[in-house]
Amino acid sequence: MQFKAFEPGVEVNAPTVAAVIAGMGYFTKISRRALSEVGIGTVVDDKLVLDMHAWYSQEAWLKAFETIARQVGNSALFNIGMSIPVNAEFPAGAVDVTTAVRSIDIAYHINHRKNGRLLYDAETGVMHEGIGHYGCEPVSGKNEILCVCKNPYPCSFDRGIIKAMAQRFAPDAQVMHDDDAECREEGADSCTYRVYW
Repeated sequence: MQFKAFEPGVEVNAPTVAAVIAGMGYFTKISRRALSEVGIGTVVDDKLVLDMHAWYSQEAWLKAFETIARQVGNSALFNIGMSIPVNAEFPAGAVDVTTAVRSIDIAYHINHRKNGRLLYDAETGVMHEGIGHYGCEPVSGKNEILCVCKNPYPCSFDRGIIKAMAQRFAPDAQVMHDDDAECREEGADSCTYRVYW
């Protein structure tokens, strides 16, 4: 179900939170207010000031997402998702659409921590649980990937992240929500997307 953290004690880093502002375009005032109302950053001179070394509650961040969705709609969430790869830390090494989309799950874990522990250790390659995953299953013989995303983030937001990463290597790549699968907008735990290029 979107907007509901899987577990307590999870935090997201400030550069990832900054993507909300970057992705809001004309609606930055709404995002500033939504974030500051849940204790993320401080509004100074009509700008949201974040401590870029800080970690913020995932539960609070999801509440801000919910406010933004209610006030602006899914297109804003999609745009925020498109801005995530520009603002958040992603692992190096992607060489094509598949490796780029596969890197989303690692980046997701790099940019979150639980009870003060990063959820991905780059030195050991160990990924810790607690926030769900971004799946990446290539379809044999086709330029297509099936992505099952089981996490608390909004459906449209995830579609934006996947599209931004796919388009790094295939500018015409398209990401379609699989309407035959369950959807977080309808209370499910995951959404499924198909990437074509």
